[in-house]
Amino acid sequence: MTSQPDRKALTRAAFAAAAVLTVVTVAGAAPGAGAAPASPAGTPKLKLIAASKAVTLDRWEGEPGVYLDLGTYVTVDGAPLELNVTRRSYKDPVVARQILRNGTHTTSRTLPAGLVKDFSGLPGFLEVSVKNAAGQEVTRSKGTFCPNNASGRLRPDAPATSHYPESCSTNPFTLGSVWGVEKGWAANSSTVDYDKPVDLPVGEYTAKVSVAKKYRDLFGIPDDHPTIKVTVRQTGDGTSGGGTSGGGTTGGGTAGQRAASPSAPSALSDPHAQHSQHATGAGHAGHHFGPRGADAPTPGALSHALEARGLAHHLGDGLGHTDGSRVAPALRADGRRPTGRAGVPANVPKPDLRSLPAWDIAVTDGEDGDVPGKDYLAFSANVWNAGPAPLVVDGFRKPGADLMDAYQYFYDAHGKQVGYAPTGTMEWDPRIGHEHWHFTDFASYRLLSADRTRQVRSGKEAFCLANTDAIDYTVRNANWHPYNTDLSTACGQQNSISVREVLDVGSGDTYTQYRPGQSFDISDLPNGTYYIEVKANPAHRLQETDLKNNVSLRKVVLGGTPGARTVQVPPYDLVAAP
Repeated sequence: MTSQPDRKALTRAAFAAAAVLTVVTVAGAAPGAGAAPASPAGTPKLKLIAASKAVTLDRWEGEPGVYLDLGTYVTVDGAPLELNVTRRSYKDPVVARQILRNGTHTTSRTLPAGLVKDFSGLPGFLEVSVKNAAGQEVTRSKGTFCPNNASGRLRPDAPATSHYPESCSTNPFTLGSVWGVEKGWAANSSTVDYDKPVDLPVGEYTAKVSVAKKYRDLFGIPDDHPTIKVTVRQTGDGTSGGGTSGGGTTGGGTAGQRAASPSAPSALSDPHAQHSQHATGAGHAGHHFGPRGADAPTPGALSHALEARGLAHHLGDGLGHTDGSRVAPALRADGRRPTGRAGVPANVPKPDLRSLPAWDIAVTDGEDGDVPGKDYLAFSANVWNAGPAPLVVDGFRKPGADLMDAYQYFYDAHGKQVGYAPTGTMEWDPRIGHEHWHFTDFASYRLLSADRTRQVRSGKEAFCLANTDAIDYTVRNANWHPYNTDLSTACGQQNSISVREVLDVGSGDTYTQYRPGQSFDISDLPNGTYYIEVKANPAHRLQETDLKNNVSLRKVVLGGTPGARTVQVPPYDLVAAP
């Protein structure tokens, strides 16, 4: 039985797919692809423009409003706009620096303290005022600008491709990001909050957009105020497979609006879409979500790539997929299992796996396979690779075998394979929300007692590897364009004979709280303090550069009564993510 598409996720995917500008994406890049080219100019010239004088927005039946996808862009000329955003630790605030390149000479300037508080972009950048036909202001809002948003060239002599990353991370435990727009390119700046649609009745409106004064002064942006005519029209519930992805017609071609190209295929027409509904929290006839079920991520807790992964490929893995929701083709394992003696040179680069503290923590009544009426502590977790080498694991299956034999591969600084080592197995996970090959012993979850000496509950230890989140793109050899970004394409099918799973440098793999297995049964646990332990490479079967940074702990305090359990999650240093 097919499931209905998650229209909110489809809208986000459409935001990546539709653009009037000529957009070129990079499907993959070698490790170290983040090295920025020199620019003959020093300071970029920024300007706010509107791609169209009028847009039509659809108000979907049963939804509380529309998304203000107005088709505004920030153009960049003279030199690239480039920002490095980092924090030394979770005890330190986020610091943003603008990188200025003038030929071979590179300088930087630090943006005002407190201006950038996380890694999602420049907050309060775009200011939007919407007035009705009578000239009365009906809504006013501010939007965050991610320079890595869907972007495209302004003219044919601009760089053919953008080497900058394709999204801004909203993972609460991100450590470092790179934001950028190439010289001669423009980045979408539409203020779209997918968790807070604007309640605009059907009718005609006028939207006026501008850049906040603090950013005009900081970057020397002209005080322009593009005006866009907005038509809001009523539309059905979006489940008929029409392929508009939550949008109407427009000259701007931005998110939630139908591009001039043919309509995208419906998610209903592809079996991978059914898989991805579980990744985004959409319903499924065989999927149990109780009244307190963890059926959706905490708003803003996940990256755009993660919230919409598994959907964007229905629009084609090509033009427009530059905001992180692009889904790459499946990686391929070597044609045959390795032969000869296993071995790894002592000085070969290796990955460095690190775990992030758990977040998005909530009490639920379980997921598929859980016992109804019990209380579960659900959470999201991430293991990432700090490099300097990618983690590459191939699985090979003997005919008729239930398990694959897994091997870790190693490469020299030039990308040449120089060794391999057996590293356990891969197993097929048939549960809804997974349905792919899991690499065993990649990570483990445990719930520890208050003194951290006793294990009171244990979690899963098998995972499908995918580059869902950019955790630190400032580390050495970080790949700003990781190849496999989606679970539905990264980890094979039930009849696969071989699988390649990769965790690239700088990226992490998030398993969200609404996936089966992401919880502990707390029904019979007394109230009190516990710690969620996330441990990378628990059996040390993977070879890496450092085994001392594999464990993270997150404190939780359980309360309430059976059937009404509660959880309090204290901040982790300066990170207040629940």
